Amino acid sequence: MLWGLLPLFVLAHTSHHIVSALLTPLLPFIRDEFTLDYTQVGVLTSAYNLAYGVSQLPAGWLADRIGARMVLTIGVAGVALVGLLTGLSPSYVLLAVFLLLMGIAGGGYHPAASPLVSAAVEPRYRGRALGIHQIGGSISFFVAPLIAAGLAAALGWRGSFLAISIPTIIFGVIFYVLLGRLGYAKKTTVKASETHIESPPQPGQLCRLVAVVILGISGMVLLYSAMSFIPLYIVDHFGISEEAAAAMLALCVSGGLWAGPLGGFLSDRIGKLPMLVAVGIIGGPAVYLMNVVPFGWAFSAVLIIIGMAQYLGMPVVEAYILSHVSESKRSTVLGIYYFGSRGGPGVIAPAIGYLIDQYGFYNGFSIVAAVTVGITIICALLCLWKRELNLSNK
Repeated sequence: MLWGLLPLFVLAHTSHHIVSALLTPLLPFIRDEFTLDYTQVGVLTSAYNLAYGVSQLPAGWLADRIGARMVLTIGVAGVALVGLLTGLSPSYVLLAVFLLLMGIAGGGYHPAASPLVSAAVEPRYRGRALGIHQIGGSISFFVAPLIAAGLAAALGWRGSFLAISIPTIIFGVIFYVLLGRLGYAKKTTVKASETHIESPPQPGQLCRLVAVVILGISGMVLLYSAMSFIPLYIVDHFGISEEAAAAMLALCVSGGLWAGPLGGFLSDRIGKLPMLVAVGIIGGPAVYLMNVVPFGWAFSAVLIIIGMAQYLGMPVVEAYILSHVSESKRSTVLGIYYFGSRGGPGVIAPAIGYLIDQYGFYNGFSIVAAVTVGITIICALLCLWKRELNLSNK
């Protein structure tokens, strides 16, 4: 059944991301308190994202050993607990350390949750189920800028972390109890809807898999890294207040509320590779357009398009891996994908910050746009060379 436990996992996904989602909209406040340049700001996002990505690799192995229940709970309550420490950070260095620990705590959520969500539905609904699950994370990234703007004005950026972390810890404990009552107290078992007879490898299958993983990682890393600097760009380029800039970020992440489910639905209908190619073709030019459109409705539309492109491909990549990789290797491949897509911004964000420091926002955003489109075209040509990029590929 499509719904089943899905609402619980959607809520857990929201709780998993809500604390870490505060970082980007609060960066202007943090920058002012510690007097940071763009490179140092990039290091803060790097501390979390790099640790978050690296910790994905052992997460599947750990879930098999101690059970998905504990890993998922750490991904919710553990992240929030470190969020408390983040709000109490007395220095820039300790702030970076706590963000690093937050990334480590959160790394196990997706490798444990995605297979459970996938196992709860029939394979033909896999893309839609993963897209619906993604709504949970998108909600947190959508409301976090709005909440952060209001809380920061009243309590400061530290108070924002404290106010959100405490109720999230409480939910994490409740989530742990509910999982136990629902039968997830032990190791994860594969449900009937997930069991199938694996077909022999097809020609070009590995090539398609590599192309899909590269497209998924590059789209997520480049667009997310560029998005991390949007509040600072709005403040410094347009002279808008920090509170308004934080709230504007909600337009970017609003795409996750509808683009994720839409991407999952379309991937079930027309194919996954075409959807991933569309992400780069749309997202790259949208990043460049931030350089030329005036502030107002046009700029808001560009932010929505960037968010749409970023979130459109996430459930598509997960669904492709779960549909085209044997059960014995899924955790490994998912770990590689999550490692690259979630940890990649930890490397790319400081690099973009350096480019902005040295050459300005225009050149920084232009390079991101060009690289995004270039990687997309290369991967698309690779798939065409293997005669595998067509609308009937599902």
